[in-house]
Amino acid sequence: MKPEILAPVGGNEQLLAAVRCGADSVYLGAASFNARRNAANFTFEALSEAVRYCRTHGVKVYGTVNTLVTDGETGALEATADAVARAGADAVILQDMAALRLFAKKYPSLRRVASTQTAVHNTDGAKFLQDAGFDSFVLARELTLAEMEKICSAVSIPAEAFVHGAHCMCLSGACALSAMLGGRSGNRGLCAQPCRLDWRCGGGDHVLSLKDMSLIRHIAALRDAGVAALKIEGRMKRPEYVAAAVTACKNARAGKSFDENALAAVFSRSGFTDGYLTGKRDRSMFGYRTREDVTVAEKVLPDLAALYRRETPLIPVDMTFALTPEASRLTVTDGTHTALTDGPAPETARTRPLDEARAREQLSKTGGTQYYVNSFRAELAPDLTMPASALNGLRRVALARLEVLRGQTPEIEPLPYRPISPVRRDHPTPSPLWARFYRADQIVRPEALEKLILPLEALDPALPDRYGPKLVGELPAALFPEDEDALERRLASLRDAGLREVWADNIYGIELGRRLGLTVRGGFGLNVLNAQAMDFYVNQHLASLTVSFELPMKRLRALDGPVPWGIAAYGRLPLMRFRACPVRAQLGCKACGGHGALTDRRGISFPVECGGQKYASLLNSVPLHIAGRDDPGDFRLLWFTRETPEECAGVIEDFLVNRPTDRPHTGGLYYRELL
Repeated sequence: MKPEILAPVGGNEQLLAAVRCGADSVYLGAASFNARRNAANFTFEALSEAVRYCRTHGVKVYGTVNTLVTDGETGALEATADAVARAGADAVILQDMAALRLFAKKYPSLRRVASTQTAVHNTDGAKFLQDAGFDSFVLARELTLAEMEKICSAVSIPAEAFVHGAHCMCLSGACALSAMLGGRSGNRGLCAQPCRLDWRCGGGDHVLSLKDMSLIRHIAALRDAGVAALKIEGRMKRPEYVAAAVTACKNARAGKSFDENALAAVFSRSGFTDGYLTGKRDRSMFGYRTREDVTVAEKVLPDLAALYRRETPLIPVDMTFALTPEASRLTVTDGTHTALTDGPAPETARTRPLDEARAREQLSKTGGTQYYVNSFRAELAPDLTMPASALNGLRRVALARLEVLRGQTPEIEPLPYRPISPVRRDHPTPSPLWARFYRADQIVRPEALEKLILPLEALDPALPDRYGPKLVGELPAALFPEDEDALERRLASLRDAGLREVWADNIYGIELGRRLGLTVRGGFGLNVLNAQAMDFYVNQHLASLTVSFELPMKRLRALDGPVPWGIAAYGRLPLMRFRACPVRAQLGCKACGGHGALTDRRGISFPVECGGQKYASLLNSVPLHIAGRDDPGDFRLLWFTRETPEECAGVIEDFLVNRPTDRPHTGGLYYRELL
């Protein structure tokens, strides 16, 4: 089965480009709750018209409702869900589990697609989404072809894969860089792309900017790997870009050549890369948009615009024309809908009666529409004729009626839905301290801590006996298929040594932990901002949650949920997670020694924490530190990275005695209003 081509639509012109160039489906958003809030997008009324247009052209519509939501926005989220369903969308793309809960309960017949923001980069992540109620999911962009194949074969729901467009440096859903540096959250659709600025490492510049991906030449291999949909990135891009990418994908899928030069000209960042798919994650993947890249685009725009200037006849119809002495009738069908039109009575032919060939020639002139005549049959009484104007009128009316039938939107009846009521609980004051250590030799003051979290690779089998139920194993924030079996064996061994709890910063950890009979505690990487998502994770048997550090304090004070929850109160928090480590690309792992750093354009240094040479995390330049300030929730998490044991002890003491620090620090996003 050939994979569908799924095109990005940021506005009306992009919609025309995608549909007329042959996309099978498009994804687009309303004004809010979509991951490209700065695109033109669609009002609720325009959304209905866009869906109607797509239906008449045989194109499916995916509505994007794929940002994180706060409790104060749940009413607006439901209004958006109602508008998407009322418009007749075929599917919705979701990130927040609150949105999943809403659509699954109120509009269960509407297909639910897990956004790439859910960060599925292994089989357990895909299994989790399948069990949670998603009907399909988008694979992480960082995967190799073999990894995609393994994930696709592990589940029964279909997978989509991005095949062309911009690469985020960060694993999707794990980026807080724009939020922390500029107050504009990528998780809420307003990424300011600070990664595209001139970050440096060693002698390299723009080391957080990847070239755009282009996997179009690999479409046959992706199909064979089990990918069901080929997704093009670019809802912020111009319509000529959409036209070029859709046309290239359509040609490649059909086994034809495509114009990669035109693709690169209309938009690229110093060319393209397929480094993730092929596993060549080296310096060649990096690139940024140059003045030359911008200039060359102007030369190809007219030719690309011509690709969608007029309607393209993509939809076959069958025509039956009947002519009797009393009347004329044209029937047009697309195989599902049938339009019947009666015309005027014919005239008696004086010289040349109307024959089937001439009737076919006139009635097949469907230019200017999306239709072409696939088959034609005529039933003609002898010695009759009709003027060309009458035949043209029959055709126009019949196709217009077919258009109305094709554009009709089946009503999706909503089921009763009630958001959960917040569970008001008394939080302990002061709340207990939890601490995450990067290395075992950092552990100090264990008697003052309720939980000790330690990465699995740093966890000695003797530690569960030493620290007992306080000890929690931190699962890797990113896990790729090649490492799944080894990690599960190690985790099972630690469980047998007495480990009872794990910290999951990605959804795969929930699936893995439950399978091994371990208590699972959710990390801030699960991006929980609201009580509805909390309720979802309670039903997934999580014992606690550390909520997103993108929530401002005023919202945290109002947050109540049915599971114990806490906040990150200290630490150089991870602003990015990446598989293509920029330090390794510039210096190599040996030169880094696990102590890498990047420098921004102002000369400020940001440490890079190594995740066992499997992934890396860009840490904030200064630690969060809110001792002596607010204390919401059921616990406070201290996130230690490169601190010495003495520095760890000093921070713990700060929080035990509620003492503000006089060292360089930040209040994070807790005291800012995030956009």
